[in-house]
Formats: sequence, structure tokens, C-alpha cells
Amino acid sequence: MPKIVDHEERRTRLVEAVWALAVRGGIEQVTLRKVADEAGVSMGHVQHYYSSMQALIRDALDRAVRAVHTTIENTVGTAGTSPEAVLRACLHALVRPDEESMRLMRFSLAAAGRAVSDPTTANVLAPGDEKLLTFTAKLIAAARQERGNRSHGEERTDADICWSLATSLGVDVALGYRSPDAAGRMLDHHINQVLGADQSKATT
Repeated sequence: MPKIVDHEERRTRLVEAVWALAVRGGIEQVTLRKVADEAGVSMGHVQHYYSSMQALIRDALDRAVRAVHTTIENTVGTAGTSPEAVLRACLHALVRPDEESMRLMRFSLAAAGRAVSDPTTANVLAPGDEKLLTFTAKLIAAARQERGNRSHGEERTDADICWSLATSLGVDVALGYRSPDAAGRMLDHHINQVLGADQSKATT
């Protein structure tokens, strides 16, 4: 009986080798030979799946970004039904990352320098995923209504700013410039400003 080869598992193994090497020594230190050694496979194995170092880095970066997005999406199912709770949970996923998300964010930072000369890398790293921003804008509008405030009609812009801030704070956490708690407090302060005073709790 022929052996069943899990090609996706093999690609994942190579990508994880790239993540590990880049986090330890920077993206410029990553080579096909080092990836092969890190993954415990031959050079031919690596070249079978990726024709060039550029192709491997792009796939590694794309998978890292998608993995972080998956982490954000998974918070939706655990944050309850309140739009504000879901909004906070999604944004806080970037400033209070688990160990794996932290590793992926550090890899993305290591790869960011390639965006200057590589348009494909720049596109992967570009902020403002359209679906995520639309979803977040709807959360902001619903959370404002939940607080008894009227829509400002600029929720899309507010969503963009929220994610830009969360990403920036996440970078600070990944680099050790801020603690997750300090970043979380700053993010909560901004969310409160975006949503406005809670009129539903106001006394008459």
C-alpha cells in the first residue's frame, strides 16, 4: 500500500522553521539550507515545495497573518453576545496575545523590512482587512446603540483607527516596550472614547 503523504503538514513544518529562524536571528538570516536543517529535512525536500526563498517567506508571512486573524475570529464565539464585549475581546487579542500569537507577531515584525522592496509582502502586511473593518464598524455602531448613544456615521473610520492602535500596541508588547496590562488599559481608554458615555447607566 503506497504511503499517504500529507503535503500540507510538510509545508506547515517548513513554515514553522522559517518562523523560528526569523524570530531568533532576523529574516535576513533565513536561508533554504537553514530552513532544511531546522525542519530536519533535505534541501531537495524544501525545494520540492518552494521554488525560492522568496516564495517560502511569502507563504510563511501569509500563514502568520491568517493565524493571527483566526485567533481574533475565535474570540467572537467566547466573548458573549454583547457587541461591546465582542469588540473589546477582538481588539485585546492583539495586546494580550498567547505565546503562539506573540511568536507570529514577532515573525511579522522581522519580515516587515521586506515590504520596502517586495510589493507582495507589503500587501500581506497592509492593515485594513476589508471584512474585518466592516465587521468591527458594525460592532461599534451596535455598541454605541447599546450604550444609548447615536451613531456618528463614521464607524468605518473608527474601526480602522481601533485596529491601527491595537496593532501598534501589540507591536509594543511583542518588543517588550509595554506590558500587556498597560497596552490593554490604553486600548480600553480609546474604546471608551469611541463609544461615548454609557447613557444606559446614567441616573436622572
